[in-house]
Amino acid sequence: MSDAPIEIQEGAIVDQPGGGPEPSRFGPGGVLRRGTIVYTGVTAGRNLQTGHHVTIRGGAVIGDHVVIGTNTVLDGLLTIGDFVKIETGCYLPTHMSVGNRVFIGPCVTFTNDRYPLKMRDAYLRDGPQGAHVEDLVTIGGGCTICPGVRIGRGSFVAAGAIVTRDAPPMSLVIGAPARIEPLPDRLREDNMALSWRDLIPADGDAQ
Repeated sequence: MSDAPIEIQEGAIVDQPGGGPEPSRFGPGGVLRRGTIVYTGVTAGRNLQTGHHVTIRGGAVIGDHVVIGTNTVLDGLLTIGDFVKIETGCYLPTHMSVGNRVFIGPCVTFTNDRYPLKMRDAYLRDGPQGAHVEDLVTIGGGCTICPGVRIGRGSFVAAGAIVTRDAPPMSLVIGAPARIEPLPDRLREDNMALSWRDLIPADGDAQ
């Protein structure tokens, strides 16, 4: 595990104005690849890795060993845990949270506004309502997660699902609109990327 400072490739921009009053902070290791833009006010742990043309806005709090794929947008004011993989072309809005050991497949869209450009008085009163993704969740490619939805620990969201309601822990979420079924036994093991095996001990707690 490297303790060297994060690598900032030529063409990546750090501390783009407009994200917050403080400079962004990064733990050791990792790389911000060409085309990545990180606004002021971002906090990230060790070994953050971005693809090309990633945007991270101010107020994002990112844990250790997080991978953010090419052309993904983190719109700020959100939290992401440790050991998270976010694939290419995803959109994560404000006021949402992602737990630990989570996989988010390519082209997944989260939303935080139930009635865009409608019912603005209610929006001013209640504010944005982001989704909450608990630990050990897997979300397949091309899913849409609607505002305020909570996806329970250990659940598996099948590719292409449109998730409009909460899913209890250990659910299989499938279809459009999604239905919720018990999680099959073969999908009940904890999420574990090959690259995490030397970093997460047998008891499952991240180091």
